[in-house]
Order: sequence, then C-alpha cells, then structure tokens
Amino acid sequence: MKDSVRVGSGGGFWGDALDPALEALGKGKLDYLSFDFLAELTMALLQRLRSKNPDAGYVPDVLDYMRATMPAARRAGTTLISNGGGVNPMSGGRQLAAVARKLELHGTKIGVIEGDDVLHRLDEIIASGEKLVNLDTGDTDFARVRSRVVAANVYTDASGIIESLERGANVVIAGRVSDNALYVGPVMHALGWSYEPAFVDRVAAAVTVGHVLECSAACSGGLSSRFAEMPHMGRVGFPFADFFQDGSAVVSKVEGSGGRVDEFTIKEHLLYEINDPRRYIMPDGVADFTALSLQEIGPDRVRLSTMKGTGRPDTLKLVIGYEDGWIGEGMLFFPWPYALARANKAKETLLERFECLGLKADEVQFDFIGVDMLHGPAAGKAVIDHNEIGLRVAVRTRTKDEAEKVRRACAHMWIMGPGGTSFGTPMKPRPVVSLWPTLIPREFVTQKVTLLEV
Repeated sequence: MKDSVRVGSGGGFWGDALDPALEALGKGKLDYLSFDFLAELTMALLQRLRSKNPDAGYVPDVLDYMRATMPAARRAGTTLISNGGGVNPMSGGRQLAAVARKLELHGTKIGVIEGDDVLHRLDEIIASGEKLVNLDTGDTDFARVRSRVVAANVYTDASGIIESLERGANVVIAGRVSDNALYVGPVMHALGWSYEPAFVDRVAAAVTVGHVLECSAACSGGLSSRFAEMPHMGRVGFPFADFFQDGSAVVSKVEGSGGRVDEFTIKEHLLYEINDPRRYIMPDGVADFTALSLQEIGPDRVRLSTMKGTGRPDTLKLVIGYEDGWIGEGMLFFPWPYALARANKAKETLLERFECLGLKADEVQFDFIGVDMLHGPAAGKAVIDHNEIGLRVAVRTRTKDEAEKVRRACAHMWIMGPGGTSFGTPMKPRPVVSLWPTLIPREFVTQKVTLLEV
C-alpha cells in the first residue's frame, strides 16, 4: 500500500491528441496513464462495426495509441488503462497482445474487462419486470424500439480495473466503464481503498478528481471562458493528479507545457456535464462537489481536499442504441452582396424541390451559418450585409432512399440556386442511431477479467 499515487490523463475522447500523453509519460513520472475513448453514441457505432465483422468493435485508434506508449510506459513502470475495448474488449486485447509481441515487449500482461455489454440479456431484463424507463423523456414504451436495438451497454464501476491491477496487468483495456472509473480504479488499487463504508469519502474524492482529469486538456485551459489568457494551447499539457491517503489530491501538469492549471480551470471543469453538484452519481460512488476545497499551492498546482460523498448506487445507467431512420444533409454557401437574402431564396427553393421530389420527412432543419446556427430562435437578426452566409439543411427520414432525395435536391441548386451559390462535398445519407438511457439494478451486471500474457 502506497502513501500516494500519480495518475495522468492520456486523452479525453476518441481522436484526442497523442503528443501531450507522450510528454506526460516521458516527463511526468506517472504511476498510471488513463485514456478515455468512448461517448454514448460511440458504443452503437462500434456495435454496428461488430455486426459486420465479429473481430471488430474495439476503438481502432487504441492500437496506435498503445503502440506509441507501451515501450515508454514499460521503461517508466507506468501502467496504461483505457476503455478502448468498446463493444469487443477481448478482440481489442488480443490485437494489443499482437502489437506488444511485435514490439518485443515480452512479459507484458494485458487485463481485458468484459461484462458491460448486455445486448444479449435485454429480453431477460425485461422479463424480470424492469420497465426500462427512458431517463430523458419518461417514455415507458420500450417495446416499440426493441426490434431496432443495436447496442446496450452499462456504465460499470472500477472493480474490473482493480482486479486487473491486482493480477499484475501492465495494460488494461475495458469496455464501457464509466469515464472516471479509469482513474478511480488505479487510485483504489494503489492506496488500498475498498467500497467499504470507511472509505466512502475517499472513493468519492477519487470520483471527483477523476471527473476533473477525464477530459484531458479541459482542466488545463481547454474549453475555458478565459481562453484568451491560456498560453500555447496548441502545446497544451494534459493534467495528472497526485492522490494521498487522506483523500486529498494535487492536480498539475508537466512544467513548461502549454495551457494552465489554476483554481478556475478546475472549477470550470467541475461544472462540466453535471446535473446536481451535490449528487454526482457514478457507479463507484456519489460525490458532493459542494464539499470540496480548492487551493493554489504553486504555478499549475491546485490542491483539492475535504471531498465527501456517499456509497455506490443500487442501479447502473444502461444506454441502449437503436436504429431510428436516416439523415440527408446538404451545405451551401452564398457571397456578398445580399448573402442572407440569397440563402433565404435557396431555402425556399429547396422546400419546393422537396415537394416536387415527394420527400417524406419526419423532421426538416435549416440553419443559417453565421446568423443562427448556434443560438437558433434566440439569435438576434442583425441588419447587416454579411460577407458570406452558409445554409445547412438536415432532414430525417425513415429510409435511405428518402434521405438520398435531399442530396439530389441540394445538387439541383448548382443551377436553380441564386447566383454565386457554392458547395462543399456532397454528403451521403447516413443512418441515425438514437439513444434510450435507462437504469437497471446493479445485480444484472458482472464484470469478467481475463489476463493475456505476451
């Protein structure tokens, strides 16, 4: 059991920068480096890939990230943890083992965590009497979408990560563990904490700091309202935290890296993606963000202490993805003078073309880029002659053939549109996957850990 442990953020989403992770790995003296690749919709997209290829379904980029970081991590004694297994952690783990063999990293142990995917158990869960109430809408009629379900993944806790580390894993690859479980797991393992009542506040502290770290540069200057003050964000340093036995932690980054870690960057990210700050509910525990204290103790060093919370919830979040039609989309651009008038004429013309083509649409959305795309009806209409305006149209349909009509109608604007009309690349129709978030009892979920040795 250690007195302290250092855990770094290696990435906050699928596609995040790799060089800040390599910098932290090379200079940060990390015990653990965690990578968060997943978002709610990602699971449904990965499940579609797996339906076409049973060996697919993990995040493809996880191989490149681990290939780049495993040799340095091995030299530094840093353990790598990710949720890059997506909906097929075992296949991802086997591919990682093949990468480790090519790198001649003999003796590497890869912990593979499964159990979050309950797609095959949905009917069993329904038969048990669970209503699967939609958390966003309150809808209880899950039966109407059951036949179109393509993914069902539970946000699981850090117990599988802890078991992997206890068994000596150098690399851990999981599926849909919660984002901050990637940090809670190594902290609990290294400091000898458990889910017993005596450790409730300390686990809540790990959940709190995990929330701060999980989006990488978002607590070291990214997304900040003080964006103009943040130095060299193109060379931003990803954060890491030193956790201590009393439940306190110090968040920092590599000296000389871009961005900034201060009291306000931490506060800004504490408010990110939360509902009730007194009850931040995660599979590992419920954190009270209003209890903590923040103190800047040096340049790019912030201490978090007095963190509190309650134990693990009895239910876990289940996110179900289901096929929900198609989207047809187009983008057109119009120059000065009268750019907005040209765009409005193009909108009118497109609506007439949709009528002529007999388009059957569930929803039609027009946005004027540069006028109201971000703020919608709340945007004030400035009385100016814009330099340029973009017009985006997005149409939701039941079939691919109907969505294809949108692309054709936009192509007609080459000649039917106002003078000066220009285009981006024509957009192909694409399927829509909608989400049905719900809660299920914890007992339906059992994590399984397999250790692969290279």
